[in-house]
Amino acid sequence: MVINETNVKVRYQETDQMGVVYHANYLVWFEIGRTHLIEQLGFSYAQMENEGVVSPVLDIEAKYKQAIRYGQTAKVKTWIDHYDGFRVIYGYEIYSEDGTLSVTGKSTHVCVKKSNFRPISIRKHFPDWHEAYLEAVEE
Repeated sequence: MVINETNVKVRYQETDQMGVVYHANYLVWFEIGRTHLIEQLGFSYAQMENEGVVSPVLDIEAKYKQAIRYGQTAKVKTWIDHYDGFRVIYGYEIYSEDGTLSVTGKSTHVCVKKSNFRPISIRKHFPDWHEAYLEAVEE
């Protein structure tokens, strides 16, 4: 399984009054990790969007285990948890600077035509992505 690791420096505006990362920011970090994983596999969302396709979130989950604080650097690990040629489930783990697991999560996505939001088959419309995703899950 291919796992992308991305470091995120916690910025002041991402925290609450206690200096703890506000929970919604972890979802942004999931997106950063997901984008970097896609780039690691040789693709980009911009390329997909130029072809009139977007990849909305159908479902997202986050489980909070330990706070991350302002000034720390978090590590976001991202991988493809499940892929069936149509739907993609990405998995995430976010670790604090000392290596403590702080957040786990998953997000489910499909690809849709931007013009009408009708789902499309990744296997059919993006065969290179399809093959790369299958390989990334198997490794």
